[in-house]
Order: sequence, then C-alpha cells, then structure tokens
Amino acid sequence: MANTVLTSFDTWKQFLHDRVQAAENIGISEEQISKLAFKIGDFLANKVDPENVQEKLLADLWSVADTTEQKTIARLMVKMVTDGKK
Repeated sequence: MANTVLTSFDTWKQFLHDRVQAAENIGISEEQISKLAFKIGDFLANKVDPENVQEKLLADLWSVADTTEQKTIARLMVKMVTDGKK
C-alpha cells in the first residue's frame, strides 16, 4: 500500500487529504493534525526513499530545515490538501 501511495504525488495528496478529513470528522484538532503531519514527515524523511521529483524536493527541503521549519512544511502540506488545492 505505501509504495502505491508514494509512487504518484497526486495519489499521496489524495491519501493525505482523506486521512486529514477522517481526523477532522472524529474531532481531532488542527493543532493535533499538524503535529501528526510533522511526525509522518519526519518518518518519511528518515525511512522512505522519495518516489518522484515532488517527494525528492520535499525530502531535500526537510533535510535542510530546522525543526520549526519542518513543522511549517508539515502544516503547509496539510493546508494544501485541505484547502481544495489537491
């Protein structure tokens, strides 16, 4: 499943959108979602090889960012998939 989701950036964004939507539907706060997105981003950066150019760019940005900047990247990813810009 993970390989399928990560192969296409559009598929990854839809997957993330669906998970954020589900979290919101059960009452998880935006702050908690952002914290989870940061943890997921950190896991992906450390454990998963990028599958496409978009993921490579995100991995490169993540690797040079400090923790505050990484949290911003995670929040922006959530914002991107929740603001209808999938």
